[in-house]
Amino acid sequence: MQRKRWYKDKVFYQIWPRSFCDGNGDGMGDLLGVYEKLDYIRSLGVDGIWFSPLYPSPGVDCGYDISDYMDIAAEFGGMEAFKRVLDGAHARGMKVIMDLVVNHTSDEHEWFQKSRRRIEPYTDYYIWHPAGKNGKLPNNWDSSFEGKAWQFDELRQEYYLHLYAVKQPDLNMDNPLVREEVKKILKFWLDLGVDGFREDVITLISKKEGLPSDHLFPIYKGIRFYNHGPHIHEYLSEFRRDVLSHYDCMTIAEAPLIWPKRALEYISEKEDSDFDMMIQFECMCGDCFFTDYMPTKFHLRKLKRAWSSWQSKLEGKAWNMLYLENHDHPRVISRYGSEKFRVESGKMLAVAYLFQKGTPFLYQGQEIGMTNWRPDDPALYEDVQTRWQYEHAALKKTPEERLKRLWRSSRDSARTPMQWSDAEHAGFSTAEPWFSVNPNYREINVARQEKDPDSLLNFYRRAIELRKSLPVVRHGSYKELLHRSKRLYAYERESKGTRLLVICSFSEQPMKLPKRLSPGKASLILCNYTGKPDTDTLRPYEARVYLTV
Repeated sequence: MQRKRWYKDKVFYQIWPRSFCDGNGDGMGDLLGVYEKLDYIRSLGVDGIWFSPLYPSPGVDCGYDISDYMDIAAEFGGMEAFKRVLDGAHARGMKVIMDLVVNHTSDEHEWFQKSRRRIEPYTDYYIWHPAGKNGKLPNNWDSSFEGKAWQFDELRQEYYLHLYAVKQPDLNMDNPLVREEVKKILKFWLDLGVDGFREDVITLISKKEGLPSDHLFPIYKGIRFYNHGPHIHEYLSEFRRDVLSHYDCMTIAEAPLIWPKRALEYISEKEDSDFDMMIQFECMCGDCFFTDYMPTKFHLRKLKRAWSSWQSKLEGKAWNMLYLENHDHPRVISRYGSEKFRVESGKMLAVAYLFQKGTPFLYQGQEIGMTNWRPDDPALYEDVQTRWQYEHAALKKTPEERLKRLWRSSRDSARTPMQWSDAEHAGFSTAEPWFSVNPNYREINVARQEKDPDSLLNFYRRAIELRKSLPVVRHGSYKELLHRSKRLYAYERESKGTRLLVICSFSEQPMKLPKRLSPGKASLILCNYTGKPDTDTLRPYEARVYLTV
């Protein structure tokens, strides 16, 4: 089947199910809640939904530790609730994509329980290794969540590899039987009517033979031996040839530590490319080094280099996936914008990425400007990575300093319940929620912004509608302007005589508009301030979009 590339004309909305909306009043977000909000999602101008994992799971990593790939968790409403949401989304013209998590499973998955007991054919479904001399670990690889990447299993009397949480053992994708299981999973959901997959850390599924120790990298030891491994394209091609190519679906790869040159090995305009789009982390490193837990001062030029690099290097070769927030990162206004100028900077950030070339994704709460959560007690954090960081990664810091690091870096800030109203529990649930609500919900919520035509929520609607109405956004070239500026991000898009000029101030102070950015006779079609803008001066976090036809 020829790939139709329908995703190029879509805008997607990511849902973190347990924190989106509780429809049955038990404190946990669920699919009944999603169904009730489908019209709201569609009202944003969104054409598709990406669900973070909905599968049965012990919940060690909030659903990314899967115990059954072919079912929907009971707490979310089960399979019947999912089918209802799927039909409801399709009836509204929206696509639905699922999270595919096949680098690892839960240690409570049937496969792992049989593998640790050496029950065939599951014995080699995972990466097992005997202990070295004097019980030494098989190698020096690091886990991204909890210390070293090996855990000893008392029943099997061997170590298993876990690149993430201890309770997330890595599958052995070198085993053909495991790849057949993945194909069954893909086919199951596609036959049900799902429109595609976001594939979690999928570039890690092939490990270097021999699993050698890493004596080069000071951090993330081992990643050069398991990221983009020796058989990665062979296995991905197998999944596409045997399953994906037979369906009108789209796939998005999540790829840690990837840059455009390597990404083009996975994504292209060719029919046989591994994926349609790539989730890269470079655009999330404007204020950190490699990871949110290694924070730095925000550097606009670093962010601009990332954006422009992906725009220019993929031009004519592959398609960009655009995002500012997801479940794995703190809230963007608290990082790249300003909580003091929350509405202005939130609108500016929307403009900065929505008019780039690619398919935009919004994350729940982004459209109302939800901000980072700052609890007084570190025990309130739920995330396995966050808890480990507090306990182990900054031991030389005082407890107060470590807590402030979590305020800045924890992905739990993106996982607090959606703020629907100023009612109790932010209108998320009638019961005590499974997770803490950000106390600022009385000021920041959907109901309040629905009533305000100048709200961030309504600005997102206008910006998305405008984006969709302009062919230059879909087809035009990209050129960054004033790339050395530390306070301005400006770019132009051009196609068939139509020119779009986008100007974004990342400054809390008013600033002179450079002459080079003078719009001339172009029409101002979008601005994040009301009233006629000053010809010569940009207001704090001002964003403008000009069109010349």
